[in-house]
Amino acid sequence: MIKIYHNPRCSKSRQGLQILEESKVDFEIIKYLDTPPNFQELAVIIDSLGIPPLALVRKGEAIWKEQFKGKELTDKQIIQAMCDFPKLIERPIVIKNQKAVLGRPPESIKSLL
Repeated sequence: MIKIYHNPRCSKSRQGLQILEESKVDFEIIKYLDTPPNFQELAVIIDSLGIPPLALVRKGEAIWKEQFKGKELTDKQIIQAMCDFPKLIERPIVIKNQKAVLGRPPESIKSLL
């Protein structure tokens, strides 16, 4: 089944959700701010995306700028920061089987359908 890590307040996330709804496939919505992934889950997601952890960070967020920007962080520390502050996780993330895409732009989700 397809999963979408979704933030209803994010326009790109809403657009990604709309693509899934229009495709008529079964999918599960995970509101990751309400139920954030744990460290292991997030590490698997990042691996499925095929990107370094830093590429999944929303670097414009105040939390990042105030607590992490300019520091030398390991990948594990970056993943832990996203677990501790899920608002830092870029969205939407859509997963099908072992493959994942970041819905930026939202049309990239179509590659999983």
